[in-house]
Amino acid sequence: MVNIVTDKHEKKNISRKILESLPEWFGIEESREKYIADSQEQLFFAYIQDGIPIGFLCLKETGKDTAELSVMGVLKTHHQSGIGKKLFSAAKEYARNKGYFFLQVKTVQTGQYEIYDRTNRFYISLGFKEFEVFPTLWDQKNPCQVYVMSLQT
Repeated sequence: MVNIVTDKHEKKNISRKILESLPEWFGIEESREKYIADSQEQLFFAYIQDGIPIGFLCLKETGKDTAELSVMGVLKTHHQSGIGKKLFSAAKEYARNKGYFFLQVKTVQTGQYEIYDRTNRFYISLGFKEFEVFPTLWDQKNPCQVYVMSLQT
């Protein structure tokens, strides 16, 4: 079941548990710690099953009309079980109800690493469209692909 978590300590614990279990995506400690710290201040959706957090997704406002899916993770044992889509559906509905016009998400551009190619396919399957690539936003080895989605359709 998807819940909105408001307690900062709980957000920190959930995000830490899940992100540390996904070193393929979150293996750079400095970046992972920033995601964990930032998640405490963001709108936090968690998928809880039998009292255990299985996945989470954070939204942050990036403009008066736009929210960003800033970080998301699902335990590997539950990949491809629909939990990511359930988390996203809850976040999308929330953003739409709050009056946002667009959602965006950033990831590593397709063609760089197979693990991120899977991530790109996931976002495209949700309905995101390619918007722009920023070749050096993060660094030259990790060109930033920005995807967007209209919430007004």
